[in-house]
Amino acid sequence: MNRIRLAFSPDSDDIFMFYALLRGKIDARGFTFVAERADTETLNRRADASDVDVLAVSIARYAAIADRYQLLPHGASVGRGYGPVVVANDAPPLAGLASLEGKRIGIPGHRTTAALVLRILMAQKIYDPVVLPISPYARTFEALRSGEVDAALLIHEGRLTYEREGFARVVDLGEAWSSLTGGMPLPLGGNVIRRGLGAEAIATLSDLCRTSIDWALAHRDEVARTLLAEESRADVGLDGALLDRYLSMYANEDTREMKPDVVRAIEELFRRGAAVGALAGVPPIDLAP
Repeated sequence: MNRIRLAFSPDSDDIFMFYALLRGKIDARGFTFVAERADTETLNRRADASDVDVLAVSIARYAAIADRYQLLPHGASVGRGYGPVVVANDAPPLAGLASLEGKRIGIPGHRTTAALVLRILMAQKIYDPVVLPISPYARTFEALRSGEVDAALLIHEGRLTYEREGFARVVDLGEAWSSLTGGMPLPLGGNVIRRGLGAEAIATLSDLCRTSIDWALAHRDEVARTLLAEESRADVGLDGALLDRYLSMYANEDTREMKPDVVRAIEELFRRGAAVGALAGVPPIDLAP
């Protein structure tokens, strides 16, 4: 029971959240942790097995696993007026959601929040989603250059590097979601905890994860230096300035605590997802302590 399995992505914000816990910076209260990393869509699929105790998933995925996992009230990645972006080549130019109708659009996986939001925003418009690897981002950029896809939906660090690669933004899903919902934030990712651990362990582990996030926010420079050195953020195209920008976007006060407007936005996401047939239903948002 004291051996806890964690799974999260190799993206900067996920590493940031669990850094203190896995580096012995905080008291683990008798628990030992075994961590594994995988891309977001792989983690979303992994939730089916229910063999990971604490798991980073797309918020959209929680709708299908709420019977087995509780949503932690911290560790969220939230866009406030920004989010994943759809990008394309400059020529011929595409602009806005309407220009994507009938196009082949590379997506990071059908279970991702980004894919769900795109489907909601496209409403009755028909397009052809093509699953491309989230990492390395070079694969997505190659698919754009070769014409394998007409546009691509970028999440995580890829949304900061596309201009350097010579691509233009078609639409920012966070901006479009905000316009659609009257200014709601866009909840993208979150951490879930396995119900089978029991109430006592869930409460303790939730507090440990919260403490890890608090520590990282208080020692942000140390974590960032480690990310740049040991974790080689250069492999995803981030230098110090871009990493700082990325952490400001997705490892911040929304990560420390899930605000009431974020919970309402999750409910709205599920409601709209069910309305377009992308989700089977709208589960209650059951937050762990």
